[in-house]
Amino acid sequence: MDLPSKHNPVGHSDHGHGVHGAASGRDGPLKDSVCGMTVTTASQHHLEHDGRSFYFCSAKCKSKFEAAPATYTTNDGAAGSEAPEASEPADPGTIYTCPMHPEIRQDHPGNCPICGMTLEPVMPTLDDDENPELASFTRRFWWTLPLTVTVATLSMFGHRLGWFDMATQSWVELVLSLPVVLWAGWPFFVRGAQSVVNRSPNMWTLISLGTGAAFVYSVVATLAPGVFPASFISMGRVAVYFEAAVVIISLTLFGQLLELKARSKTSAAIKSLLGLSPKTARRVKPDGSEEDIPLAEVHEGDSLRVRPGEKVPVDGVVLEGSSALDESMLTGEPLPVTKRVGDKLIGATLNTSGSLLMRSEHVGSATVLSQIVQMVAQAQRSRAPMQRMADVVAAYFVYGVVGIALLTFFAWGFFGPQPSWVYGLITAVTVLIIACPCALGLATPMSIMVATGRAATQGVLFRDAAAIENLCKVDTLIVDKTGTLTEGKPAFEVAVGAHGFSEDEVLRLAASLDQGSEHPLAAAIVNAARERKLSLEKAEDFDSASGIGVKGVVGGKSLAIGNATLMEQLGIDMAPLADRAEQLRGTGASVMHLAVDGQLAGLLAVSDPIKASTEEALTSLRKSGLRIIMATGDGLTTAQAVGKRLGIDEVHGEVKPQDKLQLVERLQKEGRIVAMAGDGINDAPALARADVGIAMGTGTDVAMNSAQLTLVKGDLRGIATARALSVATVANMKQNLGFAFVYNLLGVPLAAGVLFPFTGWLLSPMVGAVAMSLSSVSVISNALRLRITALKPDD
Repeated sequence: MDLPSKHNPVGHSDHGHGVHGAASGRDGPLKDSVCGMTVTTASQHHLEHDGRSFYFCSAKCKSKFEAAPATYTTNDGAAGSEAPEASEPADPGTIYTCPMHPEIRQDHPGNCPICGMTLEPVMPTLDDDENPELASFTRRFWWTLPLTVTVATLSMFGHRLGWFDMATQSWVELVLSLPVVLWAGWPFFVRGAQSVVNRSPNMWTLISLGTGAAFVYSVVATLAPGVFPASFISMGRVAVYFEAAVVIISLTLFGQLLELKARSKTSAAIKSLLGLSPKTARRVKPDGSEEDIPLAEVHEGDSLRVRPGEKVPVDGVVLEGSSALDESMLTGEPLPVTKRVGDKLIGATLNTSGSLLMRSEHVGSATVLSQIVQMVAQAQRSRAPMQRMADVVAAYFVYGVVGIALLTFFAWGFFGPQPSWVYGLITAVTVLIIACPCALGLATPMSIMVATGRAATQGVLFRDAAAIENLCKVDTLIVDKTGTLTEGKPAFEVAVGAHGFSEDEVLRLAASLDQGSEHPLAAAIVNAARERKLSLEKAEDFDSASGIGVKGVVGGKSLAIGNATLMEQLGIDMAPLADRAEQLRGTGASVMHLAVDGQLAGLLAVSDPIKASTEEALTSLRKSGLRIIMATGDGLTTAQAVGKRLGIDEVHGEVKPQDKLQLVERLQKEGRIVAMAGDGINDAPALARADVGIAMGTGTDVAMNSAQLTLVKGDLRGIATARALSVATVANMKQNLGFAFVYNLLGVPLAAGVLFPFTGWLLSPMVGAVAMSLSSVSVISNALRLRITALKPDD
């Protein structure tokens, strides 16, 4: 399975491809600059920019690039661009982005120019090093906390303690406040200044304005008290508010500590996926000796030994041995899967029993694990449509809050009780401090990060946030048959003898003749005979009858196996088994007749088995209110047989890719929200057109690149799980947005003092700082609940 990837997220070697995806050769693989999907120079969506060619997966990505090329061409190059002949691929590096504004990307740590939030790596690592910002804020908080406590104590009880006269106490508070404001709070003022320079006011604008106003006012009141009128004097001195500035800074620091620790948990799912990969592999040399090598040194084509209890190092195929492998960490499948010679292996899965010799096929960023990690990271950084309303509000939020703060200041100054201007200053500072645009900004990104991480651990990969939000709205599900409802691999079902031929003899003769055929149905018959350990003979004079069967000589007998058309050409009487043949066709099986020396010897039925999980999945999806429709390119009789068995009433057979696309469009015109589940190239147009495209991880790359959701295991039960998670996530986002809106709608008026005329109650700036810090932490904590929320697929 190949999923979209950008660069190597697990630390393996990429063998010649730089982090930006510039091809090592003109025909090499490239990356779409916008979405990170693998593309080639054959893509019809391309353009020239700054002397370089850029290729895209779709017209949508191309238009995004055209609108803002600088956003996607950082670090001296761009994913998806074709490098000039003489240029070398860019060196790999860590890309940093903003949790609230994923369009911000740069190659070094820093703060978001839009919201001021600390940038974090797009791809988390397994390094145990502490977040440097967390360490810095922790140090600033604890080292200045004693000073904050002292200043607050003097402010509240200094006049009672009588340690200093009030004028001297103002000087003491100033000296003690300087380290808190100018050192501990310095990052806040830097971010506030940057928000002004970038013309993007945010939470730090409000905090720096509020604390800065309180501190500067208090400094002037201490250094030059004579400039203030008598109405500002309280308890023998001009009222100062050093305690408001230092307490707000300490509380904001504490809130940032909580937020940074909570945000670190949202990437736990990716880190757990990264941790699945083993650090070394055991390579078997041509001379038969073995050596342990770092995983980064594994190359395609290497022979590797996987012993019991070890993890499969990379994707590959079994050369020798058999064993049961635990794939639950990637597919969610709880039971071990038996692997034999020729079977595919997924890197990072656990070998539970026998020893295996394997050949590596995909290494580095090409492995399933690496691409799953990249797909999850990409989805976590996407923006949900629901966030747009919050973004619109947040864009004007800070201007509104500053306006309210000024209005509050003057309203109290002119109309409030004495000392009116002191009241005006305090209420204005409180308004600035309590407002929290970050609660709005974090409302959906945190939910999306947690949800995509949890989905990945259950074998469900969302491409973006829109897919999570839209899946819960889906009311119609179109499913392909082959490879989606069924295994997609023909399997021998039964052999029926006639004229004295036994079942095994019919199977043995047919398999002997079919050894020379490359048809999938023939392969199913040969495999069934070998599983029964039947002795096969060599076929002579083999002849393929142009799609209707094969003829030849086995053991001196003239054999022919094929459909009714071939039998009629040979004049074989099929009447003895006609009823049985029709009965088998009614179950969805393909029937072939076997003739021996001009006489009907029996018939064989080969079918595409329905996946064991299909019935359970469809039952669950129906209970959730979905309308199920089957659309398949197979014959209508076979499709109806499968539909009848699975309880699907609406069946479309013999449909072409354009027919599936038209079916999706017709349902959408009827007002339906449509999801399409498929696994083949023929499903790609419908997958791309559907409101939510769902690809089977066992299917083709084209299908997965066209879909918004991939089921790693190819199990339809994953749709029920994904839909339940979608419902829970959307509910969680609504809770977060509702809380953020209500908090600010109530908090700002309370801070402005609307209750004072009725109750005499006025909100303290310190209380406002606590509320502001807890609002963001509450949003993040609520999002983290998704990690343990029980999913009910039937809802």
